[in-house]
Amino acid sequence: MGWLVFEWAVIDATWNAASANECVSGGACWAVLKARYRIILFGLYPYEEHWRPAMACLLVIATITVLQWSRLWRASMLTWSAVLVAIVFVVLMRGGLFGLPYVSTDRWGGFALTLFLYVVGVLLGLPLGVGLALLRRSTNSYLSSVAAFVVDAVRTLPMVMILFTVGVLAPIVFPGSLSGDKLWRVAFAFAFVYGCYQSEIVRAGMQAIPRHQEEAAKALALSKYSRLRLVLLPQAMTNGLPATVNLLVATFKETSIVAIIGFFDFTASAQTAYGNAEWANAYLEVYLFVGLAYFSCATGLGWLGGRLERRLQQGRA
Repeated sequence: MGWLVFEWAVIDATWNAASANECVSGGACWAVLKARYRIILFGLYPYEEHWRPAMACLLVIATITVLQWSRLWRASMLTWSAVLVAIVFVVLMRGGLFGLPYVSTDRWGGFALTLFLYVVGVLLGLPLGVGLALLRRSTNSYLSSVAAFVVDAVRTLPMVMILFTVGVLAPIVFPGSLSGDKLWRVAFAFAFVYGCYQSEIVRAGMQAIPRHQEEAAKALALSKYSRLRLVLLPQAMTNGLPATVNLLVATFKETSIVAIIGFFDFTASAQTAYGNAEWANAYLEVYLFVGLAYFSCATGLGWLGGRLERRLQQGRA
């Protein structure tokens, strides 16, 4: 079986062709990737500006790769690196600064759009999740009840319904400029949903902390803020790390849902790549490429999470 797959994918494959009709060897038609890779990676983004989303994607991938170096695993380093990468990513994609031509968000697409939604969702959703978890533990019953209602309500609704509401129905309720940019609405909704799920992970991590930990912190006359920052939250995030990594991987895959409301994300751009007469029969090769990209990114996130977990276990030992 393995040899048949290798024979189809490599030996009998066609690497250069003007259309799928020229791939007659019986093997894979990888020529579609060479001919249509720009559509897959960048969607509707202006052709002459493709270097900008390419640089933005490489920046994110390079940052995640560099963070494999354990000496950089400090909260301040991780926070500022993530914020800086996000700002540079948006500037490169949007333009309008430093002589870069402005590109509206309705022309963003491909793998670059998928990374944008993921970066915004995680960077905004993670602190939101921590805040919601703390509100649910608040001694103020009103704040605790409101936070619990919001989290439970979001978790019971399908992601598609939430994105459809903010992406399609919001302009009907808030016409004109009041509704804001569609992509940013969807990105914020994505972050909010991620934050609600993350809040339960943080709350469970805090509940797993022995009670005497906080009592000892109080005995040392630490303020409430200091107890959270130095004692409770570090342990809560450590306890919830496996679940957090799992959520990070799942969130990356769920970015493909935005294709339903009209965005040319990675998977939607892949459909466009073979959606013409020349490459209509090369859909399998395109989806294999997309699947490999998702697998590589998810594996990288899981590997980084595993390394961080082992490092924390060594520190505890």
